[in-house]
Amino acid sequence: MKLRLLYHGHCFDGVASAATFTRFYKERIHPGAEVSYQGLLHRPGNLFDVGLLDGDENAIVDFKYAPSEKLTWWFDHHESAFLTPADETHFKNDKSGQKFLDFTRKSCTEFIADVARTQFGFDDTPLASLIHWAHIIDGALYESPAQCVELKEPALQLMQVIEADPDDKFVEQVIRELTVKPLDEVATSEEVQRRFQPILKQHLETLEAVRRKAVFANGVVQFDLVDEGYEGFNKFIPYYLFAEASYTVALTRGPQRTKISVGSNPWAPRPRTHNIAKICERYGGGGHAVVGAISLKPEEVEKGREVMKEIVAELSM
Repeated sequence: MKLRLLYHGHCFDGVASAATFTRFYKERIHPGAEVSYQGLLHRPGNLFDVGLLDGDENAIVDFKYAPSEKLTWWFDHHESAFLTPADETHFKNDKSGQKFLDFTRKSCTEFIADVARTQFGFDDTPLASLIHWAHIIDGALYESPAQCVELKEPALQLMQVIEADPDDKFVEQVIRELTVKPLDEVATSEEVQRRFQPILKQHLETLEAVRRKAVFANGVVQFDLVDEGYEGFNKFIPYYLFAEASYTVALTRGPQRTKISVGSNPWAPRPRTHNIAKICERYGGGGHAVVGAISLKPEEVEKGREVMKEIVAELSM
């Protein structure tokens, strides 16, 4: 029995969702299943190849819906869960009882564990720490910006490795370990810590780059890191540097895409008044009400800069 499991790649909640679903599936559905993994990334155009659904059973967790009869399990918690209205209709017509969406959930990991426990009799107690940290990380429920920028807790160090290490095979190894080992044991392992050290160095360099490049006005922090060559950044750095900010709009570029990241400050002195998912959807992106992103082609930097200006103007107070 082969289970093909597709998950939101290079994302702590995506990895934790994959580990949680794997443990649930092997305990309650098919104990002898052979599981193969594939991380999915948001890209312009088609998000993934339906040909990846090549298992006896196929699951997608923490990622958009695929309107394929080959998809047998699906869990998501994003407001932008469907590429088209037809995809949403396909989901609503599904009678399998194995596809679930709840965009009020802070993390997909927590959602999977709750459904598995209440509907399938799964004991999620051994995963309590993983579920707890996925809830904090994906829900941005940190004590302060300093907690998630200074990265003192092992779970946050593992988060940085998952997000920044390009080695998909290693991330798959992390998923497999998280299904059978406590989170702290995985996070403090010699290999995770070895990989974390250069990532920490780059994180601190990125912090300084944002400090140099960021402009704060009318409640919005904006910065463009394309020329600096950084593909990503810790999304809480802007609020660490600008406590009064309500929103962040940033531009980065990597080999696969030019990315506009849009976020809101969980500690903002003023309440959020915009739904970021809805804003990003207008440009082909999506996300949650509090955070989202838009993916363009790698060469579309100038288009990204124009979109960025429009969004900054919309969010400015």
